[in-house]
Amino acid sequence: MRLIVFFDLPMVTKAEKRTYVQFRRFLLNDGYDMIQWSVYGRILNGKDAETKHLARLAGNLPPAGSVRCMTVTEKQYAGIRLLVGMPLFQEKKVSASQMLLF
Repeated sequence: MRLIVFFDLPMVTKAEKRTYVQFRRFLLNDGYDMIQWSVYGRILNGKDAETKHLARLAGNLPPAGSVRCMTVTEKQYAGIRLLVGMPLFQEKKVSASQMLLF
């Protein structure tokens, strides 16, 4: 499974920019990879991990803006089509037999 987080945060004042940076750092430190601007995703190992990471996400939400999340299966995620641009290094195809979960 994958948890995908979409967010749109205000960045007008210095305090809002700081909040954006703090939220982005939280996502990166929590194991999320940037899929594209303001879209981050991470691999989950079942429903228990989903519950845990949703709670962690809820505990670190910024006070303003829009943050959404969606859980998809690996099969659904593999169906993403890249229409323009090049795939990122993190998007290199890995078969299920090569994947290790810790």
